[in-house]
Amino acid sequence: MSRLALVVVFALVGSCFGGITPYSDWAGRVVGGSDAALGQFPYQASIRTPANQHFCGGSIISSTWILCAAHCTQGRTPANTEVVVGILGRFEGTRLPISEIINHPEYGSISLDNDISLIRLAAPLTFGPNVAAVQLADQRITQGNAIVSGWGQTDHPGDAAEVLQFVSKPIIDNDACRAQHNAINALRVRDNNICAGGELGVGACMGDSGGPLTIGGIQEGVVSWGIACAQGVPDVYARVSSHRDWIRQNTGV
Repeated sequence: MSRLALVVVFALVGSCFGGITPYSDWAGRVVGGSDAALGQFPYQASIRTPANQHFCGGSIISSTWILCAAHCTQGRTPANTEVVVGILGRFEGTRLPISEIINHPEYGSISLDNDISLIRLAAPLTFGPNVAAVQLADQRITQGNAIVSGWGQTDHPGDAAEVLQFVSKPIIDNDACRAQHNAINALRVRDNNICAGGELGVGACMGDSGGPLTIGGIQEGVVSWGIACAQGVPDVYARVSSHRDWIRQNTGV
């Protein structure tokens, strides 16, 4: 996977997690967050290597499908990618084999446009209090208070979170989001993105990539890219409602 030339931009995959790291700036855990409680985010998934190294987040959307980011899964295969669900600790859980990875066919490895992917589990999950599917957004929103969760870095540079973290961030209108980024990065905020945050010291970081951004338990975004990390500029997510037809066509969800 190629490295991004724009040094101010980071995709949220952490090299410290042993995953493929295509972008040199962005990789880590939720900054300024709080420890989650078991069952608080039953849809949260950890995407790991066979060596049990977390490198991205994901979300359960059905008993057999995980939603993730294409920059997490591009170049990966079922042989070197596993999923863990129903846990709080970054090293906990039973790793589940997968059978298929589907990256969005129009994913841009430089622009990070259409930064969304699907992971099919080799066997269906058993749902319970700590494992459940998230509802996916069908309609476009431009405001609200959202929650992002993940095991990324809590500061940058810094260490990965041992326990699942979460933080609340306001949705930012796309035009306002572009205005807060420099001219080059503003071009990378597309209509099929959703932005959130912008408060200094609060936001996503390396290792949070692919994880969910939710409002009221409905997933609105997939963690995609930002300025490393929590530097007072909105983070950018793949907008779920914009990719809803593609998800449905490939999964039936």
